Amino acid sequence: MRNLSAISLALLFLVAGNLSASLSDVAVKLLNGGISAFQYMFVRQLFCVMIMLPFWLRASSSQRQLGCYKIPLARAHLVLAGSGFVMMALTHLPLATANAIFYAAPLLMLPLSFWILKEKPALTKVIATAIGFAGVLIVLRPSQFHWAALFALGCAFTLAMYNVLVKKLPSEQPVTITLFWTGVLSLPMSGLLAFSFWQPISVTEIGLIAASAIFTLGYHGSAVAAYKRAHTSQIALAEYSGLIFVTLFGVMWFDEVPDGLTVIGILLIIIPMMPIRWLKHKASKKLIKVTN
Repeated sequence: MRNLSAISLALLFLVAGNLSASLSDVAVKLLNGGISAFQYMFVRQLFCVMIMLPFWLRASSSQRQLGCYKIPLARAHLVLAGSGFVMMALTHLPLATANAIFYAAPLLMLPLSFWILKEKPALTKVIATAIGFAGVLIVLRPSQFHWAALFALGCAFTLAMYNVLVKKLPSEQPVTITLFWTGVLSLPMSGLLAFSFWQPISVTEIGLIAASAIFTLGYHGSAVAAYKRAHTSQIALAEYSGLIFVTLFGVMWFDEVPDGLTVIGILLIIIPMMPIRWLKHKASKKLIKVTN
């Protein structure tokens, strides 16, 4: 029962995190490519560090320590690359289409968790994820392939690696400290790239980047909290919940109404996310009613 509660809590963290990530995508979409991707990456990471700095200052001296730098450094640059990929994809693709490709990440997380963490996912999880990926392909429609989809696929890979490597972080390190060091370690590279491609930036664009930083931190914090509580293979499908949010936001704010094929693809992505035990419970209740 204790394990079930931990898994349920982890699922809630991931759903909340994906709502936050969806709002970050909206902010990036509103930038509309007005600044360079490198500039966006640096300014966003700078905001992330500023937001997390008070938490780092209030932490004890032992909690502030970075410890082994290799995994945090790798995760920091995965975030950096992923944020650039996200901006390029969202600038040129509809919200729902870009995010459907982003949600290939849980599919990639299964083999990555097997390879890096030696986790062995259940067959039902593998089958459900494969169905979800079929939905991704339907939304993507290879016959109408857009070059920006390559950036979306790059984002999916960096996101998958970022989440899988959570298990390699010290279990006693608070989420806020993890996020602080992720931001700090990403600044040198992002700063160098931004300086090379700097261009004028408006107050509105700074505000949108700040919003993206806040919402992105909400996702990363939720993801760290979730993946520390449960195995990757147990909760990775909950990542698909964000596709519901971005589809609604695309309709409401960008007039991006999905067509029939897109809806079918999204349903194939979402339906496997439903807990197997819940489905069995509903089926057994119906069977009891029929037999009575």
